[in-house]
Amino acid sequence: MKHLFFCLAGLVLATAAAAGAFSATAGAEQKHPLNFESLKQRMVKDDTSNLDARYIQSIFDSPRLEFAAKGISSYFQHRESKLNYGQFTQNYSIDKAEKYMKTYQDTLARAQEKFGVSGEVIVSILLVETRLGTYTGNQNVLNILATMAALEDESIREQFWQALPEENRISRDLYEKKAESKARWAYRQLKAYLEYTRNQGMDPFSLPGSYAGAIGIAQFMPTNILLLGEDGNQDGRIDMFNHHDAIFSIARYLSRYGWEPGISREKAKKVVMYYNRSTYYADTILDIADKLKG
Repeated sequence: MKHLFFCLAGLVLATAAAAGAFSATAGAEQKHPLNFESLKQRMVKDDTSNLDARYIQSIFDSPRLEFAAKGISSYFQHRESKLNYGQFTQNYSIDKAEKYMKTYQDTLARAQEKFGVSGEVIVSILLVETRLGTYTGNQNVLNILATMAALEDESIREQFWQALPEENRISRDLYEKKAESKARWAYRQLKAYLEYTRNQGMDPFSLPGSYAGAIGIAQFMPTNILLLGEDGNQDGRIDMFNHHDAIFSIARYLSRYGWEPGISREKAKKVVMYYNRSTYYADTILDIADKLKG
């Protein structure tokens, strides 16, 4: 889903130095000089938004909205660790995936019938993304997206840069480029997130996710939930923490990007890479699917 950094499987935590740098302000997050005022004004005045100005005001005026400095700091620091995708092809992981397939075999069959996407591939993605829904992230999605979006303000970017530990942060030029790019991206995701939670009657402050704001068992970004989220259990809601909805949403997503019955491995790899722009990721997904097929 166009998120090399976005999938939870690719999550890399901030270094210990970063945690130390922000711990001093963690207890006084509400008094932090970084704020959302410019972001609030931008959203209120955004005539392309489907959100009511009063609703936006209520979100930004809430004491529950906090600047998630520690949550997004890993974007702007040097990373040395890499995810070991090989763990997901080990027997213990395959055994868990096989049990999951049996538990949700009816839902997987219905999804395959509707979208033409094999159940093995769907389960493979769920295994790598969130270990079959057992780890969906511990960041507050609203705070993460609002914080990243706020970096479009030059003064906010400067304050955040000064708070990053010098020994670990990336170069200033790269920081500026990444911060501006991420801020534009996060603004779109924030609008979609607020629209999604409003439409589904959810508390926008309550959903946990990855450090990039990916949500639920399938780790969808908010814009993709609005576009491709599917009501798998037909209860009238799209809940990305519901296994039936997650299964159907992945099936719809892959179908949207070209998956079809009898697809070749070469084409299948290209489709999976729409979910995550990593060849290593795509190869791992297809290898797991092959093991699940026997």
